[in-house]
Parts: sequence; C-alpha cells; structure tokens
Amino acid sequence: MIIYWCEQAWLPAGVADRVEVQAGSDGRIVAVRTGVVPAPDARRLAGLVLPGMANAHSHAFHRALRGRTQGSTFTTWRQEMYALASQLDPDRYLSLATAVYAELVVAGWTCVAEFHYLHHVPGARRPTAMADALRAAAARAGIRLTLLDTCYLTGGFGAGGIVTGLAPAQARFGDATVAAWADRLGAHPADTATSRSGAAIHSVRAVPREVLPEVVAAAGTRPLHVHLAEQASEVADCRAVYGVSPARLLHDSGVLGPQTTAVHAIHLDDADIRLLGASGVNIAACPTTEADLADGIGPFAELAAAGCPILLGSDQHVVADPFAEARALEHGQRLRTGRRGRFTPRRLIDALTGHAALGWPGNGVLAPGAACDLVAVRSDSPRTAGCRPEQIPLAATASDVDTVVVGAAVVAEGGRHVELGDVGALLQAAIAEVWA
Repeated sequence: MIIYWCEQAWLPAGVADRVEVQAGSDGRIVAVRTGVVPAPDARRLAGLVLPGMANAHSHAFHRALRGRTQGSTFTTWRQEMYALASQLDPDRYLSLATAVYAELVVAGWTCVAEFHYLHHVPGARRPTAMADALRAAAARAGIRLTLLDTCYLTGGFGAGGIVTGLAPAQARFGDATVAAWADRLGAHPADTATSRSGAAIHSVRAVPREVLPEVVAAAGTRPLHVHLAEQASEVADCRAVYGVSPARLLHDSGVLGPQTTAVHAIHLDDADIRLLGASGVNIAACPTTEADLADGIGPFAELAAAGCPILLGSDQHVVADPFAEARALEHGQRLRTGRRGRFTPRRLIDALTGHAALGWPGNGVLAPGAACDLVAVRSDSPRTAGCRPEQIPLAATASDVDTVVVGAAVVAEGGRHVELGDVGALLQAAIAEVWA
C-alpha cells in the first residue's frame, strides 16, 4: 500500500482537510479518508492537492516555435511551423517531445492528448515511427498519453471553390486515402496502463466531406478529435464550398457524438451551438494559443449551457500552465459577456480533468478506482498566500506546483523532474538541435 497524506485535497464533495489517499500496487486509489492524522509511512503533500490534470490538445513539436514567431501573421506563423516540421525525424522528435512532456508534467498535467499529424519520414521502416517516438517520450516523462493519429488528406479550400491537393510542405502530414490512414491507425500498439490510441480528423479543409463517414467507421470506438471553426476564414470557405457551416457538415457526416472532441469551436452561430450541445460533443478550448494566434474567443459559456463538456488544452504550448489556461477561459468569457463567474473554480477544475474524452474514463478525481494521479499546489506562495482553498485554481500558476504523482509514483517535485532533472536545460538542448 502506498499512502499520501494531504493537508487539503480537492474531493468530489469539496475541499477537505487532512486527507489520506491510499493506492495499491497497480497505481490506483483504493481508499480516501478525511480528517485523519498522517500515518508514519505516509508521504506528506503540502498545500492543496488536486487530481492530475488532462491536457486535451497538444502539438508537441509546436513548442519549438515559442518565442520565435511573435509579430508574425498567421500565414507566416504557419510557414514557420512547416519549416519546423521539415527538421524533425524520429530521433529529434523523441528528444523534443520528451522535454515537452516533462515540462507538462512538472506543470501539473498528468495526461495529454497528442493531436499527431507529423507522420511520414523518408526511409522509415515503420509507418508509425514518429508516433513511436511520441510514445517513448511520454514514457520517459512519466505522462499518460492518448495518441490521436490524424487523418489529413487535402491541403485546403481553393479559390475556385474546390478542395486542393497537399502542398509540398504538407506532404508528410497526409495520406493518399482514408484506407492508407486507417492501415496506420490499426498498426498502433494495443492500449496499456499509460498509453491509449485514438483518432483525429484534422479539419474540414483537410478531409473532404465525402470520406468523413469512412474516417468515423475506421475510428470505431476510439476517442475522435477534430479541429473545428478555429478561424473565421475557414468557416466562410466551408460555407462557400459546401453550403453549410463546419459544425453542420460534421454533424451530417456522422462525426459528432459523445466520443467526439471539437477543438477550438470559436466561430459558431447559434444553430451550431445547439447542434453541438444536442450531440453531446466535448469542446477542447485552448485559450492561450487562441489568443496567441488571434483566433478569437469562443462562446464556451454558451456551449457549456447547451450541454457540451468543456475541456482545456495547451495546443502549441505558448505556455505550459494549466492554471493559465483555466484563467484565460474564465477571463475570456468575462470579456465576451461583461459578466463574472461564467466558469466557477469547480467548473474550471472539471475542465482541467476531462480524462474521459481522452480515453481514460474514471480518472481525474480523488476517489477509489481512479488512477492515483495527484498535483500538490503550494498555498503559501506570493500568488496563493491568503487565498481561500477553493479559489486557488484562479490564483496559482505552474510555478506553484510542488509535487506531481502519476500512478502513485512521484514524477516531479520542487519544479524538477525526478528522472530527467532540469526541464529548462532539457528543452534548451532539444530545441537547439531542431534549429541547428
């Protein structure tokens, strides 16, 4: 038995004092007791202990763009992204992704959904070589991974109202047919205690309408994620080509449902919101990336009211900070609506612990049966001192994360990764290698 004793812990019924969390050898919680003194063999966790947090949307390789593209337009940002992608092979990607996932773990993310479209490597023996590098990186960093193999077939909408082919810079992202993509999807290893396999549709501009049902069929019961309505131009182009909004197109093609997560979902009309809500679609908001790319502020309060679970991701990792994403979600809705408290701290933690949409049902809560994934946040830092415990999520930053536990094992403490050490140095070396 592994025992953690928490000064305070975020339980389903609310914040409780003096909480003991017992875990078995399988890394799952077997008992939670409140109001107890620490056992002699218990590991003490100071501050407020939260459930491990789920990053619903990641492009690991984008981390190498941080601090290098400010002042550019979206078009020039995309060109930089293509240039970065061209530099990556499995070895470089292993180094970069290991550092990125270590950064996420130290910040309090214990699970990540990797929206993976950086597929093909000239001369690679295995079609899953780049995905294998991501799995190995997640294992080294000690983070749970949902690998979303992304279907990417076309380059975008053409000026003449037709879907164009892949540009040379996009060639390694795409597959010739849905069948070719599905073959690679089926080649991924079986799910494990720390890794899951899922599927993704890059966007309505990258997968034509007529083959969307084939993608859904190939995805089967896996989690299915899709970029949706990130930019107004994409919505306008979709309407010009297909005569409907992207949300309606996905609905009519059988894409939308409770196993589906729509990423961004910014440029929606009222009909789109009703459609997504009625379908029970999860929404992955990525506020810091959406701000960085000037995408806009999504109608997330309205989507939540319509019945969509709201999740949070860090996308291109402008920052690797779950609390920054949570604050940006709430602050964005305040700016949109002129009202405070659209997402309470409880709802923000729910958004940060949406493990089910990543293929990990039952996790993200401090209760028997869940994975023993814990994040201890200091309550005495310059940012959190004096806070009511239940409002710490709106005041803390990743710098306040003191200890991170994944599967009942400590993977980070004091801002350092237990196995990998100084994450800043790790990132510096990996990014320098990419741009060399």
